[in-house]
Amino acid sequence: MKFEVLEDGARIRNKNVLGIALYEDFSQEDLLPLPSSLALLVKMEIPRENFKAKKGTSLIVPLADGETQCIVLAGMGKREEACLDDWRIAAFMIARTAASRGASSVSIAMPDASGKYGGHDRELSRCIGSGVVLAGYRFEKYRTQDQEDRFRAPDVVEVLGADISGLEEGRIVSAGQCWARDMANEPGNVINPGTFEQEARRLAESHGLEIGVLDASELERRGMNALLSVGRGSATPPRLIHLTYRPEAASKGAIALVGKGITFDSGGLSIKPADSMVTMKGDKTGACVVLAAVKVASELKLPLTVHAITGVAENMPGGGAYRPDDIIRAYNGKTIEVNNTDAEGRLTLADALAYASELEPDAIIDIATLTGACAVALGDTTAGLFTNDERLGTEFLSVTRASGERFWKLPMDDENLRKKVKSSVADVVNSAGRYGGAITAAMFLENFVKKGTPWIHLDIAATDFAKEAYSYYTKGATAFGMRTIARFLIARAGA
Repeated sequence: MKFEVLEDGARIRNKNVLGIALYEDFSQEDLLPLPSSLALLVKMEIPRENFKAKKGTSLIVPLADGETQCIVLAGMGKREEACLDDWRIAAFMIARTAASRGASSVSIAMPDASGKYGGHDRELSRCIGSGVVLAGYRFEKYRTQDQEDRFRAPDVVEVLGADISGLEEGRIVSAGQCWARDMANEPGNVINPGTFEQEARRLAESHGLEIGVLDASELERRGMNALLSVGRGSATPPRLIHLTYRPEAASKGAIALVGKGITFDSGGLSIKPADSMVTMKGDKTGACVVLAAVKVASELKLPLTVHAITGVAENMPGGGAYRPDDIIRAYNGKTIEVNNTDAEGRLTLADALAYASELEPDAIIDIATLTGACAVALGDTTAGLFTNDERLGTEFLSVTRASGERFWKLPMDDENLRKKVKSSVADVVNSAGRYGGAITAAMFLENFVKKGTPWIHLDIAATDFAKEAYSYYTKGATAFGMRTIARFLIARAGA
């Protein structure tokens, strides 16, 4: 996809699809970016279709002749209530209509916060570029092609008065998110720990990243028994994968990203009900996100070192599977009593976090589809944030306005809950019960982060998978958290 910029004051034209975003208080003057003859047509269609430009609504005005197939009006709602994500959503609606019609080119005009068309700063342009790229996403590689399906992402998108660097940054970040969605959507018979490693190696080779892989024998030698235990029931052994983007001048320090990489989660011997196993191919979403984030950092050439670390395993009930009542010694020496083999993600993260701590980064961010308790608490469009460093937590939350992803900070100062993580026969227990389950899971993980290391845990359970299409997400994996982590890295880099 190629972005082009039209100068302020120009008219959008000569493309297969023309798109214009409108606030609810729009007037006829807001149609000036359209060629005059088409503006007149749109003026007649708006009252006929009772289009009010409410947020998330659109109106398609088909054209009978010429190169342009249709005009798309995208509603942005009330001007005074507009947020950055509204530009992403409106751009998505216009570009998605173009993609559904097989249009190869799109021309877009969007108002800024004051209502002026064009003059978009870098941040708004990032959102527009992001929405356009998300509009071209579908995961249908295993479906027989429908010859009548014209869907295609546009080749050329021109935006009136945009900042080209912002459009490109939005494109890179959302392309990374789409890459992560592709990986997360792959079923367990395609992506297992071995094939996940292959994909990581391809990524490293194509982007000039450093890569290190610890196989089962090396995990055993190093005492990474928590990760090993989770993968023992599978025919495909686990491994720890470490990708690094290391620029020549890493003037902005180093960030370690840790992702949960369960390629399929049956629950192990504490087996899940059949309905709960559906979508468990997505239990590797955290790992997909951190690999995509290091991909984005390299493409943006950010001046900071970024590590992406994941313990990759398949949690299966085989003859070698770990059991309830097992006691496991993790990489940092702490012992874990297992009382639920379906609380496996935190075990793989335990060894991965201890490994990441040895790198002594400026901060560690882990992301995981970890607890149903977080989904119950926050629903399926808001993820949980936990931290041992209030300043880092505030810094991370401050970029969510630009990313459009919702996170809510949950407390970690309840000493009564913390007591439930303790075990009578080991240092900690891997599942502390239903009540406060997302919090106690975070408290468990904190045991494996080196003291003094600023750390954030992101619980994306439920937000990682859209059961039905909404906003700019199609049904399936969302790679939720990818844009926020990327935006955090961009902000840290001062870009």
